[in-house]
Amino acid sequence: MSLPCNTGRMAKHTQNTEVRYPMWYVMQVRTGTEENIRCQCQRLISSNVLERCFILYYQQKKRFQGEWHIQERILFPGYVFLIAENQEKLVNGLRKVIGLTKLIGTGDEIVPLVQEEIDLLMKIGTDKQLVEMSSGIIENDRVQILAGPLMGMEGNIRRIDRHKRTAYLEIEMFGRTVEMKVGLEIIRKE
Repeated sequence: MSLPCNTGRMAKHTQNTEVRYPMWYVMQVRTGTEENIRCQCQRLISSNVLERCFILYYQQKKRFQGEWHIQERILFPGYVFLIAENQEKLVNGLRKVIGLTKLIGTGDEIVPLVQEEIDLLMKIGTDKQLVEMSSGIIENDRVQILAGPLMGMEGNIRRIDRHKRTAYLEIEMFGRTVEMKVGLEIIRKE
């Protein structure tokens, strides 16, 4: 799992007193290489350029050996998140990274995440970059989340697999609608 880091939302003052805010970028990588790419970025790119590099995880309950265990899985397989102030310096630093596919954008233009996407990621994953288990009930075929990061997001839930204790949500991310799988335990159905 990635190391805990700052949120990166503070303004920084440059020499010409211009205030610049770090932007959140998303890098597409081959699924299964996320941790390797994250480590390379942290090792090869100066901390003056790359403020933070992380992978988002979610908790899921799995039953084995007769007991329930919480496991952590990658929330967005094939994606690594980067926070940097200067896009040009970030792109130059990424040239040293072996195995990176591309930064997400439109055409040749690299597009950072919009504030709504950042806010959603901070709400569900917090500074831990981990979407913890949520719990809820089903009453009259309506889901009500009682605890966890899914509180208030009931409208995004498209389906629930009670057996696997997961919920599938549709959210706007990376400039399109994506399906996101997270841990949800339904403790009661009426």
